[in-house]
Formats: sequence, structure tokens, C-alpha cells
Amino acid sequence: MTAARFVVGIDLGTTHSVVAYGSVDTDEFESFPLHILPIPQVVAPGEVKPRPLLPSFIFLPGPHDVPPEGLRLPWNAEASFAVGEFARDRGAEIPQRLVASAKSWLCHGGVDRTAPILPWDAPADGRKVSPVEASTLFLAHLRDAWNHVIARDDPSARLEEQEILLTVPASFDAVARELTVEAARQAGLQHLTLIEEPQASVYAWLADVGDGWRERLQVGDLVLVCDVGGGTTDFSLIQVVEEDGALALRRMAVGDHILLGGDNMDLALAHAVRAKLASQGTKLDSWQFRSLWFQCRKAKEKLLNRPALENAPLSVLGRGSALIGGAIRTELTRSELESILLEGFFPVCDAQAAPEAKPRVGVREMGLPYESDPAVTRHLAAFLSRHLGPVGSEGMSPTHVLFNGGVMKPELVRRRILDILASWFPHRPPVELPAEDLDLAVAKGAAAYGLVRRGRGIRIRAGAARSYYIGIESAMPAVPGIPSPVKALCVVPFGLEEGSTVQIRERTFGLVVGEPAVFSLLASTTRKDDPPGQVVEDWSGEIQEVSTMETALEGTDPDEGGTVLPVWLEARFTEVGVLELWCVNAEDDNRRWRLAFNLRENESK
Repeated sequence: MTAARFVVGIDLGTTHSVVAYGSVDTDEFESFPLHILPIPQVVAPGEVKPRPLLPSFIFLPGPHDVPPEGLRLPWNAEASFAVGEFARDRGAEIPQRLVASAKSWLCHGGVDRTAPILPWDAPADGRKVSPVEASTLFLAHLRDAWNHVIARDDPSARLEEQEILLTVPASFDAVARELTVEAARQAGLQHLTLIEEPQASVYAWLADVGDGWRERLQVGDLVLVCDVGGGTTDFSLIQVVEEDGALALRRMAVGDHILLGGDNMDLALAHAVRAKLASQGTKLDSWQFRSLWFQCRKAKEKLLNRPALENAPLSVLGRGSALIGGAIRTELTRSELESILLEGFFPVCDAQAAPEAKPRVGVREMGLPYESDPAVTRHLAAFLSRHLGPVGSEGMSPTHVLFNGGVMKPELVRRRILDILASWFPHRPPVELPAEDLDLAVAKGAAAYGLVRRGRGIRIRAGAARSYYIGIESAMPAVPGIPSPVKALCVVPFGLEEGSTVQIRERTFGLVVGEPAVFSLLASTTRKDDPPGQVVEDWSGEIQEVSTMETALEGTDPDEGGTVLPVWLEARFTEVGVLELWCVNAEDDNRRWRLAFNLRENESK
């Protein structure tokens, strides 16, 4: 690799993706010398224009959906699919050929994320891609766009040669992180590091205010990062501490994975509009409703981005002959939008509220496992209670709020959350930390982090966002109808710094050579004090299963098959930000086997 000339932050988002970059030669970190890449993309058949945002949609056309020449790109004259603005717009009309929410599917442990399953309801003759492949296609488009705009005449400026900071939700578990890295590598991006989106938003704020952050925050302050994007809701707590006589930032907590965001809101709007149409005598079939869902996404963004608008038109293609199958036209009003957003997703609740658990139907359609309770505020109350204790106790309370994610762009949504927090913490209501453009903040913050890694700015002390464990089955006599209890062995403690290695030598496992060895991988965001090697017997409610990990132990001697080898575990939290687990022969440290994630459907979830 040649010496990187740029640090490049990539926000690979559920709704859109953004690229920000800065020169490694600059000495002007405090002035925020970061730029946004204009991303060429097809915006209409045969028309390519640059945009600061790349909508995270892939349109896989059928033989008659769009002329092949209409998908041409400057770097690909024979493109067979579209990524970006045209993909989103055309896919809203033909939703069965549209790949959307690929990022949410990437962290769905109930499916094989490497299998071609998207679009989920594609026609039998339609092309499909896997969640990993979809992510690869987004990153490949960003790579080609960069190389076309920045490195057309300079090979040393190619994206493959730069230092890349790729963002992921803080709630992404080890499997989703590794799959994200795999997608990047398939796109030819080898020199990358993962950074969590809430942290990136903080880095963007720090880069914007420069040294002035020390005048706004003081030791003991606690910043709540409230990040609600297109697919997920992420909460993080960043604590202001004193280190060596100077102010420093340390991540204190992250929330669990909450599949709740703009996608859910678009769906709620679509249901409301469908009910309105039904009251007027117009019924939609499932194909039309899916199209309406995407139309509502566009209408929502239009209303939120243009406060003077009172309504946005909606048009859904009819079914049947041209004479009786004309388009169905209606509208989404601002009052409908605000009522559904505030009362449905940000209702007023008390500090002791918790997400409502609803019984699940025994047989249900496969799809994304969205949260059953759409109230972001109840999830927020549960997060704060879990990590700070009951309100009114002598524990800590958030002093500041930094918003992130497209859902947080409207002032009325931010104001609702601030008002609710003020009712929970009346002695010292949290103060908003004003942020720059929320669509661009994560990418800019990721690029800023690249400069921080080079010594230009303050670094947030973070490390592993959760503690990781291996499930150990208890050695006890079998009892009919009673499964053997499973204990949790801590292999990675919360906050373990990137690049660190942990060896668990005090417990030896016996593994049979020639057969797959399978481990249950568990994780917790609340147990922050378990050291490596700690065995937790009763972990119900605190530790959750993530996936299984397995390896096939191959012997060096054919006669070794069936032999039980004593092994111990080694865990690495790599510089990239992914988890590696190894089985190491207790008698020969040079013989080791990496435990690989099982990416097929996990039926236990």
C-alpha cells in the first residue's frame, strides 16, 4: 500500500450513504477541513448527476422496466442495476424489484445473510442479492464514484489506497460488524477501521466547535447521544472525565440493538393513508400497499425538509387495464405526519416506563424483526434506567443531548425528547448540543476520527461496546425434560481497547479432532465489570445469545481422528474493530483454530 493521502469517512446508512474526507497533510483540524464527496448516480433514465447523498437502494430491473442504456454510469456502460436516487424512485413504483433496508437485514440473525434473499418478495424470475452483496454494491458504487471524481488522473488517490473509517451502529453485534468488514473487503477496501455512529456524531461536533468544547462541558457531565436513523435506534452515554489534569471523554454505555427508525415511521404513515383511502372506498392490494410505503417515505422527507409545505401528493399505480387501472392519488398532510410521528413514536411517558411486550402470533411472515413497541421514548427510559438507575436516586443523569440520524432532523421531534427529558430530570434538564447537518454528520465525524487517530484532536475512550461470553454447558447428570444449565464464560470485557488480546488459560476445553466444535456466543451491554475468565451462572435478562461459532479441528496425523485435544481460548478485539476467537492447543501454542460465525439462520432466536 502506498502512503494514504486522505482519511475517508463512509456513513453506510440504512436510508442513504455519505462520503466525507480530509487530507492527512492538513494542519487545520480545528477549522474542520473536511469535504463531502459529490456522488455521481443515475437520477433518471440516461441521466447521471452528482449528489451529496447516495440513497441506499438498489433497483434490479426486469427485462422491460428500464432500457439498459438508461443505467449507464461514467465508469460502467453496461450496468445491469441502479444504485441511488433513481433506484429509490423507480423502486417505489415496482417495490418487488427494490432492495431496501439492506443494513437492517445485515444484522438479522434469523436469516442466512450471505444468501440471495433480497428483495424479500421479489418475483420468481427476479434477481436477488444477499444483504452482504447489497452492502458490497453500495460500497463499490462509492469506490467507483470516488475514483471517478478524485482519482481519475492520479492512481495514488484511489479509494483503495486511502485510510477508510467505516461507520456501524453502536448496537451492531460481532457478527454484523464482521459482515460489514467482509462487504468492504469484497468491494476492494482493505485498509479500514470501524467506528460507531454515535461516536462519529460526537467527533463531528468536536471538530465543529474545536477547543471550545472545553468551555461547554466540564468534569462530571454526561452526554446522551440519541441516534435514530432509517433502520435503528441507538443510545450511548459519553462521560466527561479528568485524565492527567485535562478533560477527556469516555464512553460509559451503549444500548441494545433496537430495530426501530424511519422505516417503521414510513410504514405507519402508509397504514394511515391506506385507512384514509379505504374510508373513501378505495382498497389497496399488498403490491400497491408496498408501493405506498415507499411513496410515504418520499412524502415524509419532502414535508420535513420544506416546513412551508402543508401536504405532499401521493400516487400509487393502479392494477388492471389502462382504462380501469389508473393511478390512485391522495396526499399526506403535515398534521397527519406530525400526529403520527409524535404520538406514535415519541409519546409522553414517565421515567419508569418500559417498552410494551406484545404476544407474538405463532405463525408469521418472515421479514425484519422490528421492535413490537414503536415508542422511542419508552426505549429511552428503559436505557437510562438500566445504566443510570432509577430517576430520583443519587446516580448520574444526562446533562447534555447530542442528536443524530435523519429522524432527529425535525425541530419538533428534538423538542419533544428534550421536554420529556426535562420532566424526568427537573433538577437539571439536559441541554442540547447543537449539531451540524445530521445527514452529513456521521461521515464527517468518521473522517474527523481518522485525523484524531493521527494525533489531531481529542479521542473518545471506548473499546468493545459490550462484553462477550462463550456458553458452557454444565456438567451434571441428565434429567428427563430438564436441559442442562448453560453458564457464560467472559472472553472479552466491556471497553477492551482495539488491538488487545485476551487469553483464557485457566479453563481448558476438550475438543475432538475431525469433528466440528460449536460454541454459543453471548453478549451483554449491562454487565461491564466481568473480567476475562469470569463464569456467570445466572445470566437471564442480562446476557443474550448472539450467534454460534464453530470450527473443524483438523489433525496433523490421519491417525489422530477422534482424539480429544486440550485447548484454551484466545480472544482478540482487532484494530479494525471486530472480534476474533481462537482455540489454541494447550500443548502446542502454534496449533490454533479460528472460530467462525455461523451465518445461517439461527433457529434459537
